[in-house]
Amino acid sequence: MEKCNKGVYKNRWIILAVVVLLPFMGTLDSTIVNVALPVMVNIFCVNMSSIQLIVICYLITIVSTILLFGRLGDIKGKSIVFNFGLLVFTLGSLLCALSENFTYLVLFRIIQAIGASAAMANNQGIITQVFPPNERGRALGISGTFLALGTMIGPPLGGVIISYLSWHYIFLINIPVGIIAVVIGFKVLPRKINEVDEDIDFTGAIILGLSVVLLFYALIAGQTVGYENNKVIACFIAAIILFIIFVRKERKLKYPLLDLSLFKNSLFSVGILCTFICYASINSNNIVQPFYLENVLKMTPSFAGIIMMISPIMITIISPFSGYLSDKIGSEFLTFLGLILIGIGMSLMATLSETSTIQELIVYIIFIAVGNGLFLPPNNSLVMSSAPSDKLGIAGSINAFVRNLGQSSGVAMATMLLYSFMSVKMGEKVFGYVEGRNDVFMFGMKYVYISAAVICFIGVIVTAIRLKNKKFQK
Repeated sequence: MEKCNKGVYKNRWIILAVVVLLPFMGTLDSTIVNVALPVMVNIFCVNMSSIQLIVICYLITIVSTILLFGRLGDIKGKSIVFNFGLLVFTLGSLLCALSENFTYLVLFRIIQAIGASAAMANNQGIITQVFPPNERGRALGISGTFLALGTMIGPPLGGVIISYLSWHYIFLINIPVGIIAVVIGFKVLPRKINEVDEDIDFTGAIILGLSVVLLFYALIAGQTVGYENNKVIACFIAAIILFIIFVRKERKLKYPLLDLSLFKNSLFSVGILCTFICYASINSNNIVQPFYLENVLKMTPSFAGIIMMISPIMITIISPFSGYLSDKIGSEFLTFLGLILIGIGMSLMATLSETSTIQELIVYIIFIAVGNGLFLPPNNSLVMSSAPSDKLGIAGSINAFVRNLGQSSGVAMATMLLYSFMSVKMGEKVFGYVEGRNDVFMFGMKYVYISAAVICFIGVIVTAIRLKNKKFQK
């Protein structure tokens, strides 16, 4: 890999295209199956509660491993780990497409997620290394935009595929893209970037992984057996204890998986918190909306996909403008305004009914999409620019970790609230959509959106305090 005389990589824009491609596909694959879930419930003969494992196992695997892959990238070379991720993700996609039953599909989604995690953990570090400071912000902004688009494009694209092809093509589309990225990646990515001789905290990685798995197992199992169940309570307690042990352990290490010193910067901490809030809220919407469109409004998957395409189109239009505007007026106000609009959109979604018009739905979706477009690029830039120059790699890994944790939490929170309130309405345990009882689903969906709105407005309050403090400091 050649450099210019000033130490700038000649092919840095080609490198950018490669390193944003797989994280884009990785985030896309975390949501692309959402619109297919109502159909896959019938294909695999499972209930709504079980079908979410296709989404949640993918996200949990990423959350559990992404910090480890970030450290491996720092030590062994980010390009090596990134290329490994490309290969594993492509292989996992092929295995998912060839799955013969539900169990195999969930297993192969985990393999696919390991590849996505390796790539996501290192793409921002590679960008930071190959771009000069005067171009780095723009490159990171482009990366953040593609990550957001991957999350938003997944559901509508899944709708089109499930209508005109079959669910297998949801995963098959990754294979040609993955092969091209692998070939180009091995040619253009630097052979070694900051390879160093440091220890890897494998014990910490195992402790964190167990904590995450136990937490989400308890959230999912509680939907079926009840959250007062002794095993569920024990898993919650064990998850909390393990996470405390992990944090205490990381504080003592010279080379931790999670560099807690970054959180001393209030800009970084608030930005990370808002990342979690945004993705938890958006994924709550992404997991519930397809069932509303297809089961309540009786839309075909393809038409539901068209409706869900509105959001990524709006984000594509607004994100570049938002990134440009953040350079002019700063990122803080835009993140504040973005969260307000997302919160308003979620509140409006809570008012939907069986007789709501498509026009109403589109207006509410636009509120959420505009809020996302205003929030995501400036917040990503804010997080990365608030980290020290020698810790940009780990900052990117933490950002990716929290983003995926937010997505996982959003899915778990939405399904937990949905089935809990549906059960209250029915007067008995409910684990899926009840035929002929749209009112039951609408009752549960209402509280999912109310909760998502509340989370967003908590973010609004936090960012408002940050804005106020910034004015006092001037």
